[in-house]
This record gives sequence, C-alpha cells and structure tokens, in this order.
Amino acid sequence: MAKAKKNKEKTLQFPLIEQARHADNAFLDEAGNTLEHASFEVPSYIDENLLHTLRNYQNQALRNYHFTQTHIQPNPQHVLFNMATGSGKTDLMAALILYLYQEHNYQNFLFTVNTNSVLMKTEDNLVNAASEKYLFNEKIEIDGNTIAIKKVERFPRLTQANTIYIKLSLVQNVFDGLFTIKEGTMGLSDYERHPVAILADEAHHYSASTKSSEKDAENTWESAINKIWNARNNEEQKNLLLEFTATVGFEKEAIYDKYRDKVVYRYPLSKFMLDGYSKQVKRIETSASDEDKMLNVVLLSQFRKYRAQIEGVTGNFKPVIMFKSAKVDISIAATKAFKTLIANLNASKLSNFIKRQQLLDSNDSSALELAYTFYLKNEDRLADIVREIKHDFDPKNVLNVNDKSGNMLEKGQYEALNTLESPNNFYRVVFAVAKLTEGWDVLNLYDIVRITESAATNKDATMVEAQLIGRGARYYPFEIEGVKSYSRRFDGDSSNKQLFLETLHYHTMNEPQYLKQLVGSLKQMDLPTGKDKQNPPIEIKVKSAFKRTDAWRNGKIYYNESVEVPDSYFDSLEKYGINHREDIQRYLNYGSREVDYRTIDLSQNTKSIHVKKFDARYIKKALQKLDFYHFANLKKYLPQLNSMKEFIHDEKWLNADKLKLFLTVPQEYRSEALTADEILKVTIDLLKEYQVKIQSGYVKERGTNKFKGYPIKDYLSNYNKRVPEYDTTTQISGQQHITVHEMPDDFFIYEKAIVNNLEYELIERVKAYVDALRDKYKKAVYLFRMDENMHRESIKSEALKLHQYGKPTQADGKTPSDVHLSGFQPDFILFLEDESDFYFQIFIEPKGMSGDRFVKELWKEELLAYMTTHQGEIEFEDDAVNVKVSGLKFYTKDDGQDTMKQLREMTGIKENQKQEEALLSVE
Repeated sequence: MAKAKKNKEKTLQFPLIEQARHADNAFLDEAGNTLEHASFEVPSYIDENLLHTLRNYQNQALRNYHFTQTHIQPNPQHVLFNMATGSGKTDLMAALILYLYQEHNYQNFLFTVNTNSVLMKTEDNLVNAASEKYLFNEKIEIDGNTIAIKKVERFPRLTQANTIYIKLSLVQNVFDGLFTIKEGTMGLSDYERHPVAILADEAHHYSASTKSSEKDAENTWESAINKIWNARNNEEQKNLLLEFTATVGFEKEAIYDKYRDKVVYRYPLSKFMLDGYSKQVKRIETSASDEDKMLNVVLLSQFRKYRAQIEGVTGNFKPVIMFKSAKVDISIAATKAFKTLIANLNASKLSNFIKRQQLLDSNDSSALELAYTFYLKNEDRLADIVREIKHDFDPKNVLNVNDKSGNMLEKGQYEALNTLESPNNFYRVVFAVAKLTEGWDVLNLYDIVRITESAATNKDATMVEAQLIGRGARYYPFEIEGVKSYSRRFDGDSSNKQLFLETLHYHTMNEPQYLKQLVGSLKQMDLPTGKDKQNPPIEIKVKSAFKRTDAWRNGKIYYNESVEVPDSYFDSLEKYGINHREDIQRYLNYGSREVDYRTIDLSQNTKSIHVKKFDARYIKKALQKLDFYHFANLKKYLPQLNSMKEFIHDEKWLNADKLKLFLTVPQEYRSEALTADEILKVTIDLLKEYQVKIQSGYVKERGTNKFKGYPIKDYLSNYNKRVPEYDTTTQISGQQHITVHEMPDDFFIYEKAIVNNLEYELIERVKAYVDALRDKYKKAVYLFRMDENMHRESIKSEALKLHQYGKPTQADGKTPSDVHLSGFQPDFILFLEDESDFYFQIFIEPKGMSGDRFVKELWKEELLAYMTTHQGEIEFEDDAVNVKVSGLKFYTKDDGQDTMKQLREMTGIKENQKQEEALLSVE
C-alpha cells in the first residue's frame, strides 16, 4: 500500500506551478525581447514594508502567484499555497496583502482559521503593531502614501483611501455570521459590497465535504468559505480565496482533484529542512523513567546554554524544553514532579545520576554523552552548576498551558508562550497536551520530551507528535559576533556546534510498537530525522603517497565540452528523445476493474488488439485536457512549432492522422468492451509521458566530441562528508546503506571511501585486477572516486561532467534511444598510464537494476558505450595526443552485466588464477 502511494505521489501534476516554472525559464520572446514574467521581481515596496526579508522560496511563491494573476486567463481566483510548517506562510500572507492592495486594489482581507491559538498569533502578526511578532514595519509607506492597517469586525460600507482592513475570525464564527443572523456579525451581503481576499489558514480542515458527503461541522466551514468566495461572481472584480496549509492529503483522489489546478506553490517539509532553513532533528530513544528523562533533558538544555557561550553566541540564547503529555491530569502531575525534582537536586545527586546513566547500555545518545562528559570534567563546580539549574528552572520559569478542559489558559499565558525568544521572557519549560500542534511558532524550542504515562501508540497520536516535531524544528536565528543567520551555519562542520545549537532533540519512549508508529508518521510527513548518535563529518583525504606521484603533479582527467543548442535544433519529437512511431503499443490499465493487467503474466495471458476506433479526435481531446499542451505553453518548449494544427498533424510531431493504436489486454478480453473513455485515458497517459520528455529534453546545451583535460591536483582534493543517518524521509529513500571504509590499498587514492554496498563491491572487483593492470600499465593504475562533495561550493565542478554527443543508440547498437542534453558525472574513473606516457581513462558507473530509475538512466550507459565504440570521433586538446577515453557498461550487483569482462577486454589483460580466487572471495 505504501509503495502505491509513493508511486502516485511521483505522478502528481500541478499545472499552475509548471506554467510558472516554465515562464521563469523563458527569458526572451521570438523577437528577442525580455518576457515580462521572467523579468518580474518582487516589488520593492514589499521588502521595504516587511520586518523580515523574504527568502528565495517565499519570493518564488509570490512570483508564481503574480504569474497566475497576469498571464493566465481567466485569472485563478482560488489558489493553494502548500508550504512546510515553519516556512513562513504568515510572512507570505503579509507580502500578499501588500501585493493585492497595491497591484489589484484589494482593501478588505478576511483571515480565517479553525483554532484560537492560530488566530491570536496571526492577530499579533498582522494587526498588532505593539507585538514583537508583528510582521510589518511600524510605518507602511507605498508611493509616498502612508498605509494604515485596521483590524475590523465588519468591513466598512465606505472604504477610506490608503487603508487596509483585516478581519480575523474563527471559521466557526464566519459560518455563524452567514447562517445565523446576529447583531454585529457579517452576512453574505457584507462580502458582496466590496471585493474581499480570503486568507484561509490551515486549509486542510476545510475539505470535509470534498472527502465525504457527511454533513458535519467542517462540511459547513467549507461551504461558508465557498459562499463568500463566490459572493461577487457577477462582478468584474471578484472575491479571491487564497488557502495556506502544510498538510494536504493529495494521496486522496478527491483532494487531489479539488486542488490539482489550484496549487500555485509547493515547498515540502523535507526540502525546507534539507535546504537548511530548520534545525536538524534527532531522536533520543530511551527506556528511562519520566523523572530520569526530565533530569536528562535539563542537563542537555543547560549544556546547550553553556555551549552557546563557548561558541561566542551573543544576545539572549535560552533553549526551551517542552514536555508533551497525553492528558491534562498527567501534564499537571508531571509539572509538579518536575518542580520537586529541581527543588531536591544537589551536587551529589547529580554526580551519581550522571555516572549511573553512563553505565546504562541503552543510553547511546551522542548529545547526552557529551553533556555528561562536560559535567564530570567540572565535577568540582557541580554545586555552582546546580545553583544555576535551580535558578533557571525555578517554578516561576515553568509554564503549564492546560486547564481541565485541555484549552490554553488566559491571554497572558498565551502571550508568554508566543514570546519565548524575548529577552524579557524567562520561561525555560512548557508543559502541554494538545494545543501546540498548529499556530505555535516558537523558535528556541530545542527539546521535546514525551511523557510516558498513558501515551498512546496509535497512528493518530504519533502523527500529532510528528506535526509537533515539525513545528519545533523551526530555526532559531541566534547571533554570533552580532550577526544573525536564518539558516543552518554548521552543516558539515567537524565540531559539535550543529548538534547543540542547530538540532532539535525529541526524547521518545523506547517501546517497539510506539517507535514503529512514530517512524511511520515521520515518514508520512517526509520529515527527515535520525537517531541521536555519533555522526561527525568525516574528512576524506587524498593519500600523501599519491601526492608524490607524477599522476598527481601532471596528470589530467578528461571530459567533453558542451556548446549552446540553437532553437533550430528542436524541430521534431525525436530531438526531445521521443521515439514516436506510427504504431503505438500501450497497455490497457484496468485500474478499478477486477482484473489488473499488471498482475498478469504478460508473456502467456495477454494479447495485442488493434483499436479501430482510435483516430485524431482522441489526440485533440487529450491535448485539450492537458494544460501543458496549450499552445502558449507548448511554444516555450517547441520553439520551431508554428501552430497546434502542425503539432497534431505534421509527421515531425504527433502525425495523428497516421497513428495506429495497439493495446495489450488479457486473453479473455473482448475488443468490443473497450470504451471511448479508456481509449482517451490511454492517449492522455501517452501524452503525459511525452510532456515529461519534452520538458527534460529542452536543454540549451549539448555535448561535443571535443574533450578537455583538467589537472588532477586541482579537481581531486580533500573533502568532508557525513554518513547520512536520516531514516524517516522519502528524499533519500531508495538509496543503499552507506558506510565508511578504510582504504589502505594504494590503487585507491583516498584514505577512506564513503560508499554504498554496490559501490564498495565495485571497488573490490577492480582491486582484483590491479596486479594484472600494473603488469601492462606500469606508471599508473589508480581508481578515482568522483564524489559531488569534492566541489560542492565550486562552479568549476560543472566542467567535470560527460554530455551526450553524436547519435545515441542502445547498447545493442540498433534501436535509437533518448536524447539527453544534460550532463552527468560517473562515480569512478580508472586512470591508467603506461611507460610511453599513454593515458587510458575509463569511466565506471555502478547502478542498481531495480525500478524505473535504472531504465530512465540507461542513456548514461549508452553514452559510455558510444564514447567507447566511436573513438575515432573524439578530438582532444592540442597537447593530448596520447590519450584514450572509454566507458564501461553499468556495474550491477554481482557483476550481473559482465562489466569486469568488458574491462579485461578493453585493457587487454587476462584473468588468472589469483584474480579468480580474489573474485570468489568478494562473492
């Protein structure tokens, strides 16, 4: 089931995003003039009037929205921003308010949400100029006019110039105003008078009627919002609906269908975190009692404070702890237990506790161990440390945000909870149950502790915890030497700065079923986390012995150069890597029928039928249903195309009049049962595949047969690399387990190799032939690991890529293959040199053979094969008269393609008894 969901996620298409992306890439029109959208920059009045500078992805979200309102007809009036928790959706709302006011004359804005906590936070963000969370500058000025922002309960009948009106309301109250007549509420007529922009936050709560037909409360919320949105449908300036959420169930067909053409921007949590805009997240899985967990997290939190001082963090650095309980009574009892624990703490108890914890086999937390070591090294001043702990964690600095009903307490405590970063806020600890999953945007939360008692282990409970972790992972922009950073500073740093200053720790229960559910929920959110254990970056050094060789001093590695591709090149589907034949062979996907062709043995239980009903009408209808194929958009990728008629009928393009469709179906299938809808769906699926190839094939550079040499000593250098330890994100799913290997053999030029199992197997296979290679290539036999981390921050690494050139063919040399103009860097180079100074450079690429990815990347293998079989076409720079460059077939598990046999034949060596024994030892 999970696999099916994952595959579906890959196929999701969002036309507004795609169209905006392609508009960004199309800089010039046919006359060479700069296109308006490509040159569109976020207006200066937005940056000048917002407290925070918009990040790149927020700017892109605004650019996408601008595109929908200026380049798509009719302009979409209902859009969705699907952005990660913590990515600054409210900052984007503030920018959109200014944009819609200035560019489209909207003065009335309705902000609606379903929880009080989010509503109160947003009030501080958008209308409370006295709040530390206010997002606008104190004075808003546009074109010399001072703009006032007014909070209202009802929009005025007559609006004043230079004024923005914002109504903030629970969606429940919005509904009451529409359907229950009360004094002071807003009825539908209030939304008809002047145009209104609705900012609907946490929008995933507003799709109940989309999900089901039940007439529950949420159903009416969706209905109420839609009534307001449609209130001015007959007016020239209509109401707008802008929805915002981090959580959308696109795996549900009804939700995807609702939002497919409304999603204007997506920024998933995994990308947000992997881009460095959040803390890292580590799990501390422990069997300790709740009281032991409490003391552990206090020690860790206080050590963070000390570590910040050591690292030169200036200003107020106050790491906050949150204790999450299942019930209010348990939270209240835990608060009491915590206060007692701190009150009774002394130096002797602390020392004994730390020493006892270090003896526990179950405690393998890297962060806690570093903290323990610090305290024991300072055992002579533990009494002073305890006094500081008692001061910092005094009962007055502990906040319990629950009452008996589970609601948040009075406004004063709400304000305390949402100003935890303030120098005037001294709270270090928060106890809570369920009110912090939405709307809480505290930045200096560094530890979340799950209280064990009555903790649920079901999926619903762990999903709430995963959402809380996502909120707690927001980055805290602490200062070093007076400078703030709003993204992680220490990725790749060999110290532990990141572990304590840029990492959120989630202290969990060590109960197998619970952990299984928690990890599952984290994966579902695509939230990258890993267990907290030692994971410092590893320095990968070039061996000193290699640096003394002539290969290091004078050797070169060769890659082919690329040139600009003129638009005149893209004159047919073939140029986009599409093998479009008159006879189209497809499978009939039964989907919802009882028989699914994918479960059938195709070689025995299927047949191919000719679809006589198929003609150009199906092509035309399918094109109408796919936004990508609207001519204005298609022209961006097919610059030689003159009309849709040409695209449909010309033999260089779809050649629709001559196409014949053949379908593979089960043997028992009757041709007359085939419906028009099924034929159309097959046609749409075919065109969707073509769309992907057209988009990826329109690349403005291509390879040449001219190869250039790059000095080895300039491009192969020391670099740092961490062994990835995420276990809860699809961003890195599918990769083999990566480990560190010491590499004492001198043929491998680095002291260590951080590789997956298949890559290590390849190294061992090559190792088995080193002696035989050295018999022939006496000056140099080296294996280079070409790791992207070597030049991650250097544009010069872009030169070290192979680009397709010539006429690509399959490995069998018969069937034309896809055209790929983008380059790639093979993972290994076997570098050989003989006594006549002849260089032989062999590219080797290991590749797992499972799934679509292998098929999609076969073009790389074909490029390596073409380079090998067309040596006469290769031209080298003037001084490279004695060089040969070749490539092997993909190396697959257990040498499934006989790649090593090809290596022997290519280099002219023979397999002897010693090599046979070595190969057996590998197997």
